[in-house]
Amino acid sequence: MSLDTASSIDSAKGAAGAQMSRRSTREGRAVLTWTDLVVPVIVVLVGVVVFVYVHQQSLDTIESNILNTETLTKYTVQHVYISLSIAVLVMLIAVPLGVLVTRRRTRWLAPFVLAAGNVGQSAPSLGLLALVGIYAIGFWAVVWILTAYSALSVLRNTIVGLEGIDPGVLDACRGMGMSPLAILLRVELPLAVPVIGAGARTALVLAVGTVPLGYALNAGGLGLPLFSAIKTNRPVATLTIAVMIALLALTMDWLAGLLQRTSTPRGIR
Repeated sequence: MSLDTASSIDSAKGAAGAQMSRRSTREGRAVLTWTDLVVPVIVVLVGVVVFVYVHQQSLDTIESNILNTETLTKYTVQHVYISLSIAVLVMLIAVPLGVLVTRRRTRWLAPFVLAAGNVGQSAPSLGLLALVGIYAIGFWAVVWILTAYSALSVLRNTIVGLEGIDPGVLDACRGMGMSPLAILLRVELPLAVPVIGAGARTALVLAVGTVPLGYALNAGGLGLPLFSAIKTNRPVATLTIAVMIALLALTMDWLAGLLQRTSTPRGIR
């Protein structure tokens, strides 16, 4: 072996070692880092500022009743419950549909499925609530309407995530004798988690932001005190509840981001 050849091999080994070192560093990324604390700190600070601001105001009886701590806590719990119900239903519906239209035998269904998703999101949510309110009211009426409104982001991201997987990876899995179902569950979906998770977070934030519109159908949530404050022209109560909804959306998006990162295979975080 010549000196030049040995030196080339050593250089290649060094480059490979450096690449493996960088890869291991990337693969070892923690689920929660100090930068992830920025959002909860901002939420807490804004919450404290709003709390101090409200307690410095002279509230009348109506505003005091609207901003009653026990009442707001009850409506906040309802708001979270409705939003999570919508997010779970969106995942249960949109992800299987996304898988369906990326299979060879059922790919022809993609235009129809996407058209249905586009109709659900393009229709005004308030108009849908008013239309359905003629026939049904309550929790499930609002949940199903807002599920249809929020499903498109998860559906599109599922399709993009599955179709973006390197075909060579799938060929290697088939060469190893894996069944189509095993490839889907053990390879495709785990690799598509970051993209699908981004769509799920978008759907969750949409749900948190649109749930207040369901107050007219007696579904619960922070919409009732919010619109009560608007109708009675109580700006302090209106501002407080609007900020609460925004902070709730930020918090749930942050928690969903941690869940998404936890579900993502360590090598592609």
